[in-house]
Amino acid sequence: MHSLLVLFISGAEIFFIMFIVVMVFGADKIPGIAKGLGKGMRQLKDATEDIKQEIQKSAEKQGIDTSIADDIKDEMKKVKKNIEDVSGTIKRK
Repeated sequence: MHSLLVLFISGAEIFFIMFIVVMVFGADKIPGIAKGLGKGMRQLKDATEDIKQEIQKSAEKQGIDTSIADDIKDEMKKVKKNIEDVSGTIKRK
């Protein structure tokens, strides 16, 4: 549901898109398409994780301090939470 809020797509629009997909590809091919998309997304996620691990290993070998990135992530999470708190009170009014 959270992704729906980000994309600004309503339930009726999703239904319409699904209707068009069924009309174009046919109901029997949709599971295969979904399976292929799932595999592709999984491979992309795995490749991203592998690259991230290689970068961290390389940085550790060269003696680069990677704790700065963790500090930045923590600060970003704090800022995000503060923004959500403020926007939550604004939305309620």
